[in-house]
Amino acid sequence: MTAPIFPSTYSTLSPAALALMLHERYALRRVHCTLLVKGVGDTYLVVTDTSRYILRVYRSSHRSPEQIAAELELLLTLHKAAVRVSHPLKDKEGELIQTLPAVEGPRYAVLFTYAPGEVAAVPSDRQLELLGEATARFHNVSAGLKPDGRRWTYDLDTTLHRPLAMVEPFFGEYPDGYAWLKDVAVVVGDRLQKLDTEHFSRGFCHFDLLPKNFHFKDDTVTLFDFDFMGNGWLVNDLTAFWQHLQVEAYTGRTTQVRADEAYQRFLKAYQAHRALTEDELQAVPYLTPGFWVFYMGFHTTHDHFLPYLQLASLRPRVKALQQIMTAYV
Repeated sequence: MTAPIFPSTYSTLSPAALALMLHERYALRRVHCTLLVKGVGDTYLVVTDTSRYILRVYRSSHRSPEQIAAELELLLTLHKAAVRVSHPLKDKEGELIQTLPAVEGPRYAVLFTYAPGEVAAVPSDRQLELLGEATARFHNVSAGLKPDGRRWTYDLDTTLHRPLAMVEPFFGEYPDGYAWLKDVAVVVGDRLQKLDTEHFSRGFCHFDLLPKNFHFKDDTVTLFDFDFMGNGWLVNDLTAFWQHLQVEAYTGRTTQVRADEAYQRFLKAYQAHRALTEDELQAVPYLTPGFWVFYMGFHTTHDHFLPYLQLASLRPRVKALQQIMTAYV
């Protein structure tokens, strides 16, 4: 008699078994599969004799099939509009999403085109122009799409107030840090209330527009990993890139002058393809705490991220955010 399999909340799927699945369902030949990243979605590099792909295996506790389908629809719409993105591929039966019977229950997998090139933490001047143009073109498409409830909304409640309540138990030994976050949430709310947010452009945001999620090759840039795509002010994506450059300056990986110049070059390229109001530009730094606190809250939802909620990680992150926001709060 076979012993029952012990229950699991998260398993790592065999790269060899996934390679076989891809051969059978996508007619790929001589497939080699390698695990690249483990997390709420496991990422595998898929290599054949002729091509490279990315296979993403979602955790069912992280994304439902409906939420995944909405992400894929956006990517296909962007691809059709000639915005360079890593987009999903159909299998032999015309399906985009594979359902795999993992130990913990169904997991969903999607095969994506590979984004050619490499990451640039602080892009060159030309790369900044390419990124600004690509972001604007993505937003031009996104602004014309209507949300249907399958993805979430990014606002002050979902990026600041709810996540702050989620992380409070982890600040027991660092009450000053939590008090500062609460105070800055009030300041941010007051500052944004003085801006004409009713006329901010809305649409699907990437909400993780960091160098790890776009590759440069020659004179092109390809965006990928839209896992956190949600509806909200499109200026949130400018905030994500602005705060990345500020972190690079804070850590000494670049100078403050270079970080500011990089953002302005990115912004100029963006505005050549999409207009921004003066109030949207002013909102960028004030949306930064929400970007940080949102991901702190997200880290409470999966055991994979618990190390980020330890005091040794929380304290330096709050200190960094305090430094970045010094001129604004």
